[in-house]
Amino acid sequence: MTDKKSKSGVKTIDTDLVRDLAAILTDTDLTEIEIEQDDLRIRVSRQNPVQAVAAPVQIAATAPVAAAPPSSTPAATPASAEGAVTSPMVGTAYLSPAPGTDAYVKVGDTVKKGDTILIIEAMKTMNQIPSPHSGKVTAILVEDSQPVEYGEALMTIE
Repeated sequence: MTDKKSKSGVKTIDTDLVRDLAAILTDTDLTEIEIEQDDLRIRVSRQNPVQAVAAPVQIAATAPVAAAPPSSTPAATPASAEGAVTSPMVGTAYLSPAPGTDAYVKVGDTVKKGDTILIIEAMKTMNQIPSPHSGKVTAILVEDSQPVEYGEALMTIE
């Protein structure tokens, strides 16, 4: 490591050395390198670009203690069924705007295209899910606070 003196007699940093250290970072995929000799210390670092990665969320399900009452909705309605409203994202479905309040829709309700029918929470963001078409709600296929997958049938509107 060499120190250079400028015309004014002040020590300057050897820019070739800094470039060599930067090249080492690139060649080795390191994010930081530091060297020290005598009273001179040089540290070169870089930040890798942040990459957004969708990671699956695992939620532990608990088994019910008692048998659930019979549901008014069919247990297995395929997402391809006519009138099925599918989830546009992975998240947690909420049937009402807040705990303890009335659900957005109930079986038998008539909705218009664009009416909010439920909320899906994804990454701590509440996403209102609109009705894709007008019609009558014939089945609600998810429970309140239930995890849902992309493309999963949420309800049917005919």
